[in-house]
Amino acid sequence: MRDKPVAIIAYGEVQNQRRSGKRPYEFAAEVMAQMLERTGLKNSDIDGMATHMPTAEAGNTFYTNTMADNLGLQPRWTQLTDIGGCSPMGNIARAAAAIVTGQCEMAICLAADSTGTTGVGHRRLGGYRQEFMEPIGFQGPPVAFGMISHAYDQKYGLNLEALGHLAVTQRNGALVNDNAIEQFRKPITVQDYMESRVIAEPIRLLDCVMRCDGGSGLIVTSTERAKAMGLDNLVYPIAYSEITNFEPADPNPDITETGFATVGPDVFAKAGMSTDDIDMFHPYDDFLIAMMLQMEQIGFCGRGEGGDFILGTDMSPTGSLPLNTGGGQISAGQPGLGGGGVNLTEAIRQLMGEATGRQVEGAKNALVTGIGVIPYFRNWGSSNCMILEGS
Repeated sequence: MRDKPVAIIAYGEVQNQRRSGKRPYEFAAEVMAQMLERTGLKNSDIDGMATHMPTAEAGNTFYTNTMADNLGLQPRWTQLTDIGGCSPMGNIARAAAAIVTGQCEMAICLAADSTGTTGVGHRRLGGYRQEFMEPIGFQGPPVAFGMISHAYDQKYGLNLEALGHLAVTQRNGALVNDNAIEQFRKPITVQDYMESRVIAEPIRLLDCVMRCDGGSGLIVTSTERAKAMGLDNLVYPIAYSEITNFEPADPNPDITETGFATVGPDVFAKAGMSTDDIDMFHPYDDFLIAMMLQMEQIGFCGRGEGGDFILGTDMSPTGSLPLNTGGGQISAGQPGLGGGGVNLTEAIRQLMGEATGRQVEGAKNALVTGIGVIPYFRNWGSSNCMILEGS
């Protein structure tokens, strides 16, 4: 990918909503309409389609076919990716491979869900969840991240003030993001974070992401075709790394360790870059501590140093390491149980120079990450990193 064979030529996003009454198909149609208008393409020009597996459609064994039908598409290549919040970025890599190998020429990548409307009770998760987790009340991500937070605190000491600073930084981004959930478009302070009610000790309300309804997407094609179309405001995926089911052989793992210890250094090696070269960081944020773990294990700081790094680094759009400038999922909302599209879209928006009210001046690249699934007594199962570069 370093030689830029493919380019992202357009993105689209709808406003996140608590309970819209809509289905993923409707959001996907709105997103696609934005991108077709931007590029002048018709739906008949799109011959590839990738999507994540939305929770609202769990159990639909023909989801890509149904989505194509709703959008009026006739794809020659389809992809359904189910690695949670890693899926939107994973689909860029998969679409790039399909384009380079001649399976399609113009791919739309979609991430739309409506769990705010449908809820999550209809899904069925087997394996360790039914056997070991649900019978003893180990239910939901807050419990899992509470355990991770306790383990981190015992090993290194957990700096709650640093997490509060992350919460405030992201909320400031949501204040100027028209697509953020309306209820979150009000300022908070570190004191507000500290005083928010405890959900699963030490996880507080303001640590947590809120699932919602919404959608985003992008169009990928070959760089050659993009330039032939006369498009010059492009974003290139120049390096990608992914891992799923991290450390399955260890029967007693350190639950503070994640796959980012593998994919972080790998993505920098592929790009020929280091953390010092990154202009913006858009990490997956279902819980605040997840961002701190990523900072440490990707290499922005050492293990146990995340709190000091956060307190000593300006992460605003005018700072040295702008972070989730649109509010992230915690302050903008996460469509579905496994999001990822919100932060990816914001990174593309920034690199195209269209982040009104929060534009990072002079940014040439961005590091974006994804997280997927919480296994039994391990850390998250999937991790991925992608470095994007503007034209």
